[in-house]
Amino acid sequence: MLWPCTTPAETLRATEGCRKGFHCLAWLHYLFPRPADIAVPMTIRFLLLAALLLLPGGSRAETPVEKAGFESKLVIYLAKGPANSCGPGCDRWIAVEGKVDEDAAERVRHFLRGVKDTQRPIYFHSPGGSVDQGYAIGRLLRSRKAIARVGRTIVTGCTAGFQIDEACLKVKTAGGEVDASILTRGAMCNSACSYLFLGATTREVAPDAAMGVHNSKLTLIIHGYATPGQVAEIRERDIAKANRERSAFIAAMGIDHELDDLIKTVKFESVHLLTRPELYRFGIDKRTLSETPWMLETADRPYVRKFALARKADGSEFRTLEWRLFCENKERARLMFVREFDPGTAGTISVVLMAGSEKSVAFGKFPARAGKYEVWSDTMAPDTIKAVTEAAKLQIGEGSSAPEGKTNLSVYDIDNSGLQQGWAQLLTSCRAAPMMPTTALPAAAVASPAAVSVPRSEGGKTAD
Repeated sequence: MLWPCTTPAETLRATEGCRKGFHCLAWLHYLFPRPADIAVPMTIRFLLLAALLLLPGGSRAETPVEKAGFESKLVIYLAKGPANSCGPGCDRWIAVEGKVDEDAAERVRHFLRGVKDTQRPIYFHSPGGSVDQGYAIGRLLRSRKAIARVGRTIVTGCTAGFQIDEACLKVKTAGGEVDASILTRGAMCNSACSYLFLGATTREVAPDAAMGVHNSKLTLIIHGYATPGQVAEIRERDIAKANRERSAFIAAMGIDHELDDLIKTVKFESVHLLTRPELYRFGIDKRTLSETPWMLETADRPYVRKFALARKADGSEFRTLEWRLFCENKERARLMFVREFDPGTAGTISVVLMAGSEKSVAFGKFPARAGKYEVWSDTMAPDTIKAVTEAAKLQIGEGSSAPEGKTNLSVYDIDNSGLQQGWAQLLTSCRAAPMMPTTALPAAAVASPAAVSVPRSEGGKTAD
């Protein structure tokens, strides 16, 4: 939901400072759902927090862009993190964040001259800014065959919660690499930032990040007197020119013209968040499975979570998948798999998670269901936990009923980044395993097994 301006005064403030060639976008914070712990099926929720982006107009007091959580001009720097922090085998990236200002393209060009590794992914987090600068940077990134993703870079050397203050800016721009981590949840590349992003040849938008588009605001500056007819003529001419430039840029980047058609329908005061089917259909993110890394969720009962969107068999829509790993005790975990299913299709009769050919987790045959979601769950013993957390990747197998009593098995890979670290963090708050009885049994009990029931350990699972 977007909360638009409702009065002329609010509309004036929202567009104050806008100039020709600028995207003046109402800032939209896309916060991915963080549902409460569930013991029964859950529904996936989206929350959009909207705030108006007012352009700066005065002293060095904190600008509205900064209040919204962005630098007042585009900042670019090198970052490094733990192993696999930016994907399998990736621990270094380029961070680009803040408003796309009028000098941004030259700074980006100068910075990238010193970065010889063109395969370093670039993570964007920006509310937008100058359209012309966006086109220029987009073309520069195309010449480098850049890899672009949407994500926030959280710098370790900055005080928690203060990623854009002057002290943190000095850390980011001091030169060299800064220690950092990546957070895709709540990250965005909106308005003119989308043109930077389209310039890359490989583009990935995480399922909990956002890309927003809208039309540009055209502000006319006319010196001297002009009749209403002349103003209308100039406006019509400039709008046509802006439309031609945008259409040409989108086509040159190999993106479907549907994106340009959509942008024309979205007023600059508003924003349209591209859906996963749109990202795929327009050719922006062509992955059939987009996924987050595993991350620790510090709820009342902590767990490690992974979320994904997978393309359905018909190719036009995507379905929701989620995994949650809970610690029951230090020797036993419970893995929960939540999936969206189509009630009109053949039901899934089995789900299995595999870590190579040696270890697997079978989720049984009777999931709990609510609406279009179903929850599968099973426990894992220590050896299975070790195999799953240490695997480079995992496989999910979904079996569905087929004619003549046969079963169709669909298998796909999911990335394992973050699972081992998340599980280690989760263990710190996990209770110890139950103690086995140590008291010697009476001779009569030993002679007659039926006389006493002793808890047994099966495959690392201790009966409670």
